[in-house]
Amino acid sequence: MAAVIDSVRAFFAQSTFTIDLENAGDVVARENLLDRAMGVDRRKKSSEKIRRGRVPAEGLALVARNAAGRLIGTVRLWNVEAGVNAEGRPVDALLLGPLAVDADHEGKGIGSALMRAAIAEAKKREHGAILLVGDAPYYERFGFFTAKAQHLVMPGPFDRQRFLALELKEGWLEGAAGLLVASGRKLGKTTMRRAA
Repeated sequence: MAAVIDSVRAFFAQSTFTIDLENAGDVVARENLLDRAMGVDRRKKSSEKIRRGRVPAEGLALVARNAAGRLIGTVRLWNVEAGVNAEGRPVDALLLGPLAVDADHEGKGIGSALMRAAIAEAKKREHGAILLVGDAPYYERFGFFTAKAQHLVMPGPFDRQRFLALELKEGWLEGAAGLLVASGRKLGKTTMRRAA
């Protein structure tokens, strides 16, 4: 009977996790989590083409860890140029993704916590806007909508209804139009050695 009660207690116990900066030791666990959550074809997506060969924006690669310190969630943001403004100048922004939570820990608020932490940190670092490709019903609760991204396009195929934006600074994407392109630091030999 005690085992049954302990199982029930464990089932209803508050999920304990922490949000932390990603570190070099997280690479294998992160990649395995992303493969499980999104499938191996995830590397063929337009968003992935923008990220390829780049490092995430400074301080904007976050992970969730369980009480034992195991990686159970990830989100990263990347520097991009979101087309150009009315004067023809590139519009600096961030591209969010991927966001993933281990299947055994879904429904515990981990994805929401990662999103809120990423948005808060991007604001703190004075970024102007975040774009992403994802499910509108999920991301709208964080303030992401199609309207602010309506004149922007991804390189390669993408679903217009899933291309969303959040302005961190009011009017940041006003008049922005054109193609999203990578603008962040390139993955170099020194960066690869540190990440391995």
